[in-house]
Amino acid sequence: MPVGMPGMWRDIPKFLLGTEPYFSLRWSRLPRLAPWLSRLLWETRRSRVNSNAAALAILAKEVKPAWQDMLDQAGANEFVLRRGWLKVYETEAAFQATAAVRELYDRHGGAYEVLNADEIRQMEPLLAPIFPRAIYFPEFDSLTNPLRVVQTFFADFQSRGGRFLNGEVIGFELGSRPRRVRTTDGHLETDVIVLATGAWSRDLARQLGADIPLDTERGYHFMLPSMDPGPTRPLLYGDYGFALSPMEEGIRLAHGVELASLRASPNYSWVSRLLPYAKRMLPDLNIEESSRWLGFRPTLPDSRPIIGASPVHSDVFLAFGHQHYGLSLGPVTGRLIADMVAGRDPGLDLAPFRAHR
Repeated sequence: MPVGMPGMWRDIPKFLLGTEPYFSLRWSRLPRLAPWLSRLLWETRRSRVNSNAAALAILAKEVKPAWQDMLDQAGANEFVLRRGWLKVYETEAAFQATAAVRELYDRHGGAYEVLNADEIRQMEPLLAPIFPRAIYFPEFDSLTNPLRVVQTFFADFQSRGGRFLNGEVIGFELGSRPRRVRTTDGHLETDVIVLATGAWSRDLARQLGADIPLDTERGYHFMLPSMDPGPTRPLLYGDYGFALSPMEEGIRLAHGVELASLRASPNYSWVSRLLPYAKRMLPDLNIEESSRWLGFRPTLPDSRPIIGASPVHSDVFLAFGHQHYGLSLGPVTGRLIADMVAGRDPGLDLAPFRAHR
């Protein structure tokens, strides 16, 4: 779904006052964010929301096949939990606020089911009996250990002759085509560049001739102890905007959108205040966290990633800006970029994802 949705402008006072449970804004960041936020509000018009959702649906249809190819190739199917996601609502107002999202799912073929209290209890009996409504997404999978999945993919990449060099990219040498990538450890000779540096892509893309309105949504993660028995699928608390996901290492609490710079210090207290609500959701949950971390979601105002050739330089390709869906869209993006680098038809209309659209 797009980040910008119809009616978001009505929430601006809550965003600015810090009373929206899933959203936080660093005031010191506001002057720099103002142009990005203005464009985001422009994208909340219904015509733009429909267009952006249609573009994302193009990629969403390719997610499962692309993921399955990589899982089979690397031998990583054991890490996939195929039980869907369940988003629960304590209040009718919170459920009714999903009307626009459900309308987009209906329009673009997304699968979901609306459940009542009895159906919720049958599906996840450990949930507190306080949720009269839920939305079940049967086609959503999850990973029990994302780190091990990436490590398995990486090992497969190396076994096929792939090389990994660790260094900080600081610039490029470009002629009629790419010549060198400059790093803090020296120069790398190259004839093709693929820029896939996530939230750090904006400045590097500008050096490659693409001025992209990219900014960062920061998200927080706490790891809590495992439960036995525990939830059988990711559970999302719709009223407070967080998720509890069963993983090999425990129950991961993931929460929120914080608009702050890449270098700003974390604000873990913002998420800690949700731990009592996690306990309210799952009464048997132990809310003593064992680890915490902060991640960065690279997001454009129209919620669409950049996937395609540079608008300026030959043999330069851009692949970033996947907002909340980076893990989901990574394999299909990799396949599309590989096809373009090799001169093959990617098989999809990528015009909605051009750098200068």
